[in-house]
Amino acid sequence: MTMTTRAQTRVHPAALMHAREFSEGKLSRREFLTRATALGVTTAGAYALIGAAPARAEAHIQDGGTLRIQQIVKAMKAPYTYDWPEMANQMRGCHEYLAQYEADGSFTPMLLEGWEANADATQYTLNVRPGVKWNNGDDFTAEDVARMFGLWTDTSIEGNAMASRFTGLAQDGKLRDGAVEIVDDMTVRLNLSAPDISVIANLSDYPAAVVHSSYDGGNPYDNGVGTGPYRPVEIQVGVSAVLERIADHEWWGTAVFGGPYVDRIEYIDFGTDPASWLAAAEADEVDLLYESTGDFIDILTDIGWTVSETVTASTLVIRPNHAAEFDGQKPYADVRVRKALQLAVNNAVVLELGYNDRGSVAEDHHACPIHPEYADIGPSEYDPGRAVALLEEAGFADFEHDLISPDEDWLSNTGNAVAAQLRDAGIPVKRTITPGATFWQDWAKHPYSTTSWNGRPLAVQNMSLAYTSTGSWNETAMANPEFDALMAEAMSLADADARREVMVRLETILRDEGIIIQPYWRNLYNHHNGRVVNGEKHPAHEIHVTKIGFAAS
Repeated sequence: MTMTTRAQTRVHPAALMHAREFSEGKLSRREFLTRATALGVTTAGAYALIGAAPARAEAHIQDGGTLRIQQIVKAMKAPYTYDWPEMANQMRGCHEYLAQYEADGSFTPMLLEGWEANADATQYTLNVRPGVKWNNGDDFTAEDVARMFGLWTDTSIEGNAMASRFTGLAQDGKLRDGAVEIVDDMTVRLNLSAPDISVIANLSDYPAAVVHSSYDGGNPYDNGVGTGPYRPVEIQVGVSAVLERIADHEWWGTAVFGGPYVDRIEYIDFGTDPASWLAAAEADEVDLLYESTGDFIDILTDIGWTVSETVTASTLVIRPNHAAEFDGQKPYADVRVRKALQLAVNNAVVLELGYNDRGSVAEDHHACPIHPEYADIGPSEYDPGRAVALLEEAGFADFEHDLISPDEDWLSNTGNAVAAQLRDAGIPVKRTITPGATFWQDWAKHPYSTTSWNGRPLAVQNMSLAYTSTGSWNETAMANPEFDALMAEAMSLADADARREVMVRLETILRDEGIIIQPYWRNLYNHHNGRVVNGEKHPAHEIHVTKIGFAAS
């Protein structure tokens, strides 16, 4: 199946530079594809620049059937406030995206036919895909694209996960006049106040789903208007979510990508215990698992289910909240307390005990070796003796820390491993494990807790979201003017080698300030029953349902 896109009129000069870097062995294929396609080079064009070809699925996919997916079914809310990929998956196939992040690291134009960035990434031209219609019959035009940027930059929307991602388009918490220009019905131009190399990556992230003008900000299952081939029909939180193919809606993507294949998609919630997922697999109650974890990876493989594995920048952090107050004191506002907690933990031990060594050791700064701008500043320091001395110096040697985790096995296991090492160092700590539904309601407000973080194509994406003073998901309450200024500089640098020089300082601040314990990077796994095609685990937990079907018998 070939993908037709608007003819590419030019190749961004930085993409040519990155192709040379790939040929010289300075970049991996994933790094090259992420950089080149974010600048507007088509996936096919990017592969051509390095003399390679995209992988193609070999199996023939039959039409029809019901695809049953094991996944936690979460309560729905406005897409731009999504804080978990499961929410986005529950609307995929109805709500679509301007661009899509692929497993190979590239970005595929979706509701956009393509894009171009100028040399310094201050202006992006977005080409709207012709022929796209909403499932109510309305045409999809540049007006829809421009309207979304108005929503995404609105800081008055509580919990707006996109608000800190397009600051170059915003002013005073709203879309800046002249920032988004409708050139014609099929063209939108973004005029940023500062360079930003993360624009396309952010357009592909799961809170960036595109909604119809009739959407009122409530449960999107109640609205049901989208550009995709499926319509949501019912959802019961903690039980199931169902989408069905729309019989009378001609989906634009069929001519471009093929599909959709299945008639009905059911997300079924079997709880957080992997033993229940195994039981569902053995009873033929499910076709595809959202994720396989722990010892159950091998067990599911042993019963004959097909496993897939992907190396990712997914992780978790154990983080203190600087603003947390106890009896009039804020222990985590003291860098000595934070650094002591970090020094008392051996990340390699946490990987082994918390995640069965199915990943790689991290360095407490949330930048992964697979990120293009990763800077190697060396391993984290492990020194329990110094940790205790710092706590004594700060006056918190006897303070009991309460490490809170949800009841998901790998998160709670990792919390247990960290708590055990803190106790071994002589640091008082107790463990609180709560049901996920309770934990995630106020996940950013816990005083001391474990948080899972999705992998994203660029390190600066999560760093900006989590650690800048204006970050939408700043759960640590960190507010460091130097870090904020360096982050703005990093976002302006299209050349990843130049950005890496800034990353040295960003990574060092996070580690020296003891902002997080970030012990490992996760390899991700899932399983299916052997009949599913294109159900491999995505590095950002996305389930691209229009690609998935059953193998022809």
